[in-house]
Amino acid sequence: MSLPGLDLDKLAGRLGDGPLSAELIEGGRSNLTYVVTDGTSKWVVRRPPLGHVLPTAHDMTREYRVITALKDTAVPVPGTLFLCEDTEVLGAPFYVMEFMAGIPYRSREELGRLGPERTRAIADSLVDTLADLHAVDPAAVGLADFGRPDGFLERQLRRWGKQLDASRSREIKGIDRLHERLAERIPQPQRATIVHGDYRLDNTLVLDDRINAVLDWEMSTLGDPLADIGLTVAYATREAPDDSVIANVSSAPGYPSVDETIARYGDRSGLDVSNLDWYIAFAFFKLAVITEGIYFRFSQGKTVGQGFELVGSLTEPVVAQGNATLKEN
Repeated sequence: MSLPGLDLDKLAGRLGDGPLSAELIEGGRSNLTYVVTDGTSKWVVRRPPLGHVLPTAHDMTREYRVITALKDTAVPVPGTLFLCEDTEVLGAPFYVMEFMAGIPYRSREELGRLGPERTRAIADSLVDTLADLHAVDPAAVGLADFGRPDGFLERQLRRWGKQLDASRSREIKGIDRLHERLAERIPQPQRATIVHGDYRLDNTLVLDDRINAVLDWEMSTLGDPLADIGLTVAYATREAPDDSVIANVSSAPGYPSVDETIARYGDRSGLDVSNLDWYIAFAFFKLAVITEGIYFRFSQGKTVGQGFELVGSLTEPVVAQGNATLKEN
């Protein structure tokens, strides 16, 4: 039986020899991901959300390109099979990649069941894998034109400011001040690398206490690598109740502290991490905008599911963390 957005009859012949079946992988809030099988082999099909009107925000070609380029690097990614840009097949461009084993850990309870030592090993692998990504020479893997590193931080700040304006429906204490303060002190990047854009534990698959695959590359580009580690730290320090839609893995026993995470990344990457405040504060701004966007859609009845009713209460605390992080000069 086909699923919304996935016509198995049209996929037949492109994958496997027998009848196909599929399931939608739950948890994603943007692009749709399906596991497809012919009873013997498994593949993963990734396509834009149903009814989307902004193809640049869900660029399958871009995701396919970066994953394919990273195949022979130290960064663990699924192997890619093919990209289909013919919208007659599924109604939108899509690509197919190999099925990778592993668990996308989202909660402290999930990690807590593993014990402190295994939790620490997973967290360390997360940091090491990010540093490995930032060590890849974009030109060497055919990604020299994958983005525009010059002015990356300025464009990011403008982009998320526009996202905020598009989701405004109420007063959010301190958010405009945070945006202004960030704009006043944009740092000079140390180098340009491939940037994942949303690097966190539940965007990876863990197998044998190591990162087995990095997923969800839809926001990847070339830019300042410290933006990635800043976001990873912000995810780790953002307060999230157990019953919210926000992941809270970093409070599991054994998970390294923020200082330990930053130090490990600095040692592995060779980058100066002594002044990460701006990047962490910018990450909090992004998270506040994302949270407010979810609240805005929920308040209009456009987002359903458990936990979303609590999202609106999370925005201002995240903004406060951002302003507290961005110390006065």
